[in-house]
Amino acid sequence: MANVRDLWQGLGMSTTSNPYRGYRFPAEIINQAVWLYHCFSLSLREVELILAARGIVVSYETIREWKSLRFGRTYAKSLRRSRPRPGDKWFLDEVFVRIRGKLHYLWRAVDQHGNVLDVLVQSRRNKKAAKRFFCKLLKGLCYVPRVIVTDKLASYAAAKREILPSVEHRQSRYLNNRCEVSHQPSRRRERHMRRFKSARQTQQFLATHSPIHNPFQLHRHRLSASEYRAARDRAFLTWRDATGVALVG
Repeated sequence: MANVRDLWQGLGMSTTSNPYRGYRFPAEIINQAVWLYHCFSLSLREVELILAARGIVVSYETIREWKSLRFGRTYAKSLRRSRPRPGDKWFLDEVFVRIRGKLHYLWRAVDQHGNVLDVLVQSRRNKKAAKRFFCKLLKGLCYVPRVIVTDKLASYAAAKREILPSVEHRQSRYLNNRCEVSHQPSRRRERHMRRFKSARQTQQFLATHSPIHNPFQLHRHRLSASEYRAARDRAFLTWRDATGVALVG
């Protein structure tokens, strides 16, 4: 396998900008480990076993460092920067998350295409918490939606009147299924991890997990075989560009 450092230098790029510099394993292996962990409900030891079946001997503790402390966050930031502008119809919802016996709330927003816009873990679901979530969304996306759809929680309406007074607001327990469904991957991961350990860890993990997991949720039941394959190829191309493997592989 070609040396990553030599490849980057051959492309005229400084080795100081190479995020894989100093790591014993090639970029392709790091990339694959992070992708497996975030795209499927696998434990660290299960990812270790899958790699071992392919002749790659790497410990689950090393994979833990890659998937969150180092490369996972970098990949997620790159994917957020490179994603196309989201839709103009936002669906917002919040679900409870129990962390060390204390009730917290996971706030999530998706657009009409099912793309996760942002997540935020908070200890309340009052007006102040809703305003904080609105501000985080607007800061990250830098534009306002045409319409927002929420359930009938009064906090949304109170915050919306102050933050987004000109935006249409639709409230219904039935119209918000798109966002409610988007919580499912987080729920599966929560069960697999035997619950989250702290609010900070939950926020950091989900802020990484959602951008990596989301591009590969392609709603196959709505696509023909050829459309699905084309969408899948685009997702892999986006992933390779975000991780730099297109350059170093």
